Amino acid sequence: MNMQDRVAIITGAGRGIGRATAQLFAREGARVALFSRTRSELDEVLREITQAGGQGLVVAGDVSHEEDVQQLFRLVQAHYGRVDILVNCAAIVAVRPFREMDTAIWDQVIDINLRGTFLCCREAFRLMAAQKQGVIINLSSLSGVKGVEKFPGLSAYNVSKAGVAGLTEILAVEGKADNIRVCAVSPGAVDTAMLRQAAPHLQADMTPEELADILLFLAGDSGKKFSGSNIELFTNA
Repeated sequence: MNMQDRVAIITGAGRGIGRATAQLFAREGARVALFSRTRSELDEVLREITQAGGQGLVVAGDVSHEEDVQQLFRLVQAHYGRVDILVNCAAIVAVRPFREMDTAIWDQVIDINLRGTFLCCREAFRLMAAQKQGVIINLSSLSGVKGVEKFPGLSAYNVSKAGVAGLTEILAVEGKADNIRVCAVSPGAVDTAMLRQAAPHLQADMTPEELADILLFLAGDSGKKFSGSNIELFTNA
């Protein structure tokens, strides 16, 4: 998928979808920058990547903290000289009936899922505009898609993911002049710890590795026609 020597930042790379994506991109020849809050998880992923012959860089931080995100992009720019791909996988979920929702929990979910995506996209835009090329893939969710079944207790998560989809749409418009393409992927039930926390009654019908294959396609040259799209994955077919 034309990943050889491309530089990819993967947020939420310590587990789940982010981890699988980082491992796949590295196997395909990309140089991957791994970002999440838990350094030990990132170190483990990097060991697996390097043992398989890949290249990577670990940066620990919080996507909702502006200074952490700016530091991430500075370090990747200093280490590799550019950023070709950004995949925003970092996310959290909180299950709470809306009448019991407190502001701190609401803010935490919105901050990680939506503010974090905004901060990473903004830094990527600044570098990619200077390069006159780049690809951004944002992980939304069917939870944020109108008309899809919703589950009680996920109000903050649903709103955050709808926001990610909306952000993606306008960034695709603004990025076009600088050859920056932006798309979103909205999967259903993917077999991750977060799914088991949010909706343990659901049976996952997609693995993180299967979703990573789709992200790889979108990041490569073959995915260029999907800029501006929110690809909804109804995986129970």
